[in-house]
Amino acid sequence: MSDSLHTIDCEYVQRDLACAYLRVSGDECAFIETNTAHAVPRLLAALAAQGRSPADVRYVIVTHVHLDHAGGAHALMARCPNATLLAHPRAARHLIDPAKLVAGATAVYGAAHFAELYGTIRGVDAARVRALDDGAEVPFGAGALRFIHTRGHANHHFVVHDPALDTVFTGDAFGLVYPQLQRAGLIAFPSTSPTDFDGPAAHAAVDRILALGTRSACLTHFGEQTRQRDIAAQLHDWLTLSEALVEASRERPEAEREAFIEARLTAAFDETAARAGLSLGAADRTLVALDRRLNVQGLAFAAGRPRA
Repeated sequence: MSDSLHTIDCEYVQRDLACAYLRVSGDECAFIETNTAHAVPRLLAALAAQGRSPADVRYVIVTHVHLDHAGGAHALMARCPNATLLAHPRAARHLIDPAKLVAGATAVYGAAHFAELYGTIRGVDAARVRALDDGAEVPFGAGALRFIHTRGHANHHFVVHDPALDTVFTGDAFGLVYPQLQRAGLIAFPSTSPTDFDGPAAHAAVDRILALGTRSACLTHFGEQTRQRDIAAQLHDWLTLSEALVEASRERPEAEREAFIEARLTAAFDETAARAGLSLGAADRTLVALDRRLNVQGLAFAAGRPRA
């Protein structure tokens, strides 16, 4: 039985920023991540390029419900009549009723920008959504896919272990490795966006992914990577810094926290780039600006929570 994997650039905001994956095994297909409704034509074109039809799609899988990962779930499911949507138990209810997700994102972006980024988001029929516990397996092709819960970035996050291809689809639990920044040496950094950042859980998620010992890791941001140990080392350093900034921010007035954190994250990124031999241009700084801003907000939010 033939097995193949296809990386699909969703061209979310720009190229090489967010991808989805088409997994083919024999007569069955699965999409891992959907990006937004705007990306669905790209996903279906990738399917057609492999000589497959939407009726061949057995699963649509989202690692978590942040909208750059799951915003297109309804639109893709509407085109794939035989597919089941697989999600973390805490994510499933938001895929069935996305009203809170839509309201929250609309409040942040405004209605016009929200529509530009994400299009229309509707709920998926509950009968077509399956919630998967930690360690659950589902049959696929001649083998199975295994789902591993990985908190730290989001409390409703899992990764997908694919033994047949010796890889793991990591969502946001194994950081961001943008191709544009790899011109000199490896640069990986985590996503600590609001509202669920948990330092110890994020460290544990990185270690759990690394412990799988897979040949590669397939990141949503961006692409298949084979330097997992090097990526993990950088992520642990960033996460340790992030934890320290959360603690240091607790002692500061709330109005000062974000500026304090942003200045230190910016300096740390500049130092990381210099160590890698990367001369940062305007396009590089624009690329990381949104993630840095979200990371700042996530760490400031964590600093406002009571200590566990």
